[in-house]
Amino acid sequence: MENRIPLLGERFPEMKVQTTHGVLELPKAYEGKWFVLFSHPADFTPVCTTEFVAFQIRYEKFRKLNTELIGLSIDQVFSHIKWVEWIEENIKVDGKPVKIEFPIIADDTGRVSSKLGLIHGAKGTNTVRAVFIVDPRANIRAILYYPQELGRNVDEILRMVEGFQVGEANKAAIPHNWPNNELVGDNVIVPPAMSVKEVEERNSAVKKGEIKCFDWWFCYKPVK
Repeated sequence: MENRIPLLGERFPEMKVQTTHGVLELPKAYEGKWFVLFSHPADFTPVCTTEFVAFQIRYEKFRKLNTELIGLSIDQVFSHIKWVEWIEENIKVDGKPVKIEFPIIADDTGRVSSKLGLIHGAKGTNTVRAVFIVDPRANIRAILYYPQELGRNVDEILRMVEGFQVGEANKAAIPHNWPNNELVGDNVIVPPAMSVKEVEERNSAVKKGEIKCFDWWFCYKPVK
């Protein structure tokens, strides 16, 4: 069987994983919730430490979006535990110790990483930086892929989760850099009309002030 990163829209593969919070069954453990699974090259490395701190200090924001976090690397579980202890003992943000509260998968056999396509020989035998955003139906909604030498932007991952949820709730698409888009601000994009009738309905909605348009194919509306 080919080992590859699953495709967008596919169901997240079922697997049983050992974590710092015990054994979890994915995606069942997060049934009814969004979750973000992110891999990192190794414990006790500078860039990975900055990322874990960033995820932790935004953890409450993810939780408010009904979203859980779970990390992964090919280190053993005792290494994860010791690294988490080191972070709490040595890293402070705004004068407070950083305690990593989300679980980390210990994939020391490489089984999970191979199944998800996270190990690339040209980049070594450890995991590259990947992000899977998974919805409450266990469908993969987004995949971000980074080389080992470049840290991620956790605010962008948070923005993506919120954008998916707002888009679904409003039956709309999300523009560039939402909610700070240069053309439509914090509004969302109305899907393009697919028939003459829809164009007429759209023109009527414009007259009622329900939506605004640059043209019939480029319309936007406020978030409800």
